[in-house]
Amino acid sequence: MTTVTPLALPEVLLITPRRHGDARGWFSETWSRRTLSGAGVEADFVQDNQAFNARAGTVRGLHFQMAPHAQAKLVRVLSGAILDVAVDVRPGSPTRGRWVSARLTAEGGEQLFVPRGFAHGYCTLCDDVMLAYKVDGDYAPQTEGGLIWNDPDLAIDWPVSEGDAILSDKDRLLPRLAQLPDPAF
Repeated sequence: MTTVTPLALPEVLLITPRRHGDARGWFSETWSRRTLSGAGVEADFVQDNQAFNARAGTVRGLHFQMAPHAQAKLVRVLSGAILDVAVDVRPGSPTRGRWVSARLTAEGGEQLFVPRGFAHGYCTLCDDVMLAYKVDGDYAPQTEGGLIWNDPDLAIDWPVSEGDAILSDKDRLLPRLAQLPDPAF
């Protein structure tokens, strides 16, 4: 049976599908609308994405999309391990600016459900990390937004120092939460 655990921000869910193993290996049902809708996940996923990260200490994020193309995500690791982070950026939310994290590994099969209204990012914990994630909205560059990964007001406990983090040029220029206009989700 799939285990669904709400994190400190209860909209963000740690999902651990059961693995059925035998001498050949194992099988796991990684997505079931019926199972996860019972846990409150009503996302209608429209796209699957895959990302590869060559080096440990790679940070991607913190990203989100605004209305009318907001996205929820269901993230899992196919090889390696990450620290996965979700930050509440919903205007008027009593938990705006709070974050949660979970360690996701290929070995454990954990997944993180990141609802709309949350920025998402991760840091690779080893070399050669591959992720797969589902989204419930089409990519629309005109509605994308983000937060700088090391915003001191968020104080995210990343497993990499600022000097060692591997970032895209785009992610280096993202604003702090205090500079973010109220996005619509």
